[in-house]
Amino acid sequence: MKVGIIGGGAGGFFAAISVKENYPAADVILFEKSQKLLTKVRASGGGRCNVTNNCPTIETLAAGYPRGGKQLKQAFRVFNSQDTMQWFAARGVSLMTQDDNCVFPESQTSQSIIDCLVREATRLGVDIRLNHGIEAIQPSTNGLMLAFIDPRIAAAPFDKVIVASGGSPRRKGLDWLEKLGHQIIGPVPSLFTFNMPQETVTSLMGISVPEALVAIQGTALKSSGPLLITHWGMSGPAILKLSAFGARVLQEKAYDFHIQINWANETHHDAVAKTLTRIVTEHTHKQLSSIKPYGLPERLWFYLLEKTELPLSKKWAELGKKGLNQLVNVLANDVYHVQGKTTFKEEFVTCGGVSLASINFNTLQSRVCQGLYFCGEVIDVDGITGGYNFQACWTTAFIAAKLA
Repeated sequence: MKVGIIGGGAGGFFAAISVKENYPAADVILFEKSQKLLTKVRASGGGRCNVTNNCPTIETLAAGYPRGGKQLKQAFRVFNSQDTMQWFAARGVSLMTQDDNCVFPESQTSQSIIDCLVREATRLGVDIRLNHGIEAIQPSTNGLMLAFIDPRIAAAPFDKVIVASGGSPRRKGLDWLEKLGHQIIGPVPSLFTFNMPQETVTSLMGISVPEALVAIQGTALKSSGPLLITHWGMSGPAILKLSAFGARVLQEKAYDFHIQINWANETHHDAVAKTLTRIVTEHTHKQLSSIKPYGLPERLWFYLLEKTELPLSKKWAELGKKGLNQLVNVLANDVYHVQGKTTFKEEFVTCGGVSLASINFNTLQSRVCQGLYFCGEVIDVDGITGGYNFQACWTTAFIAAKLA
């Protein structure tokens, strides 16, 4: 059996390795269009590679995917984050789980993951070919023919082909798969930070809040988690999660919208009012500047007081009903204008790709082209930050390889 793997990223390598482990006699050739392998793995997690997320259950793991979560829930029963961790550990890569369940190599460098994948592929005899971009897949009576972008490379026949070409920033990059009859969901960015060029909050760059509630005005979109103020706007898990679940809505808004931030992380404003009232009672003669509710960083608390035009020297007892309501509003419903986005670190994640309707998710085989399989971000599946996108990659690659 001859198997072609399109793409030299995480999905391509994991698929190639898995094919050889399941079918040692198979002739497996991995084609990478560029001169570099595993570039996204290298950049992931700030160069540390967030391998997966150590979620306690399959349900919580599947909940991390704005698109494809339902399909992945079943796929995770075949290969999930625990399997991923065991897979790398068995091949000499020691892993560590952070408090937020993000899993990294103990070495704290993505090179450990890269070395492992390349070493395993080489050991198993995977034929890796660089500068071999695929122009078209052509079904034939003997299987599938791969035609190359470089006309000097002759088209080659394969019994099975696994597409692991990754996400495409432009729809045009998926034309070759659409020509085969697959439905393509137009790609738009996911996992991005928010730009706030007109907001003075950027002067607080570097400040983080452990838990905040964030919502997009005029929509049902909301998320919670750590929030980081940057020199261009806001980032952190709460913002990135919101960008993932709202990828299409925010693109339709041309990335111009307002967000509401609940710094108190309280869903009911009455609860915030009770907390502040208690402070008034217990710290009557203290200044507003001396008591920081909800453990807010001092600079942020002073900024919020300035925003409400309440003097830092004002005593809590002098707050009055109007002042109390002002504080409740700025803590539970602080509004900022977002005008633009910025890619998160070096990572580029897309929402979109080959539609789920075009793929049998039990096998990852194309519904319109026999012998053709898919894995990774080329599929219309994407996750929030925290190792979810790599886990979808490992899972789909494992299943596609086993059943191809």
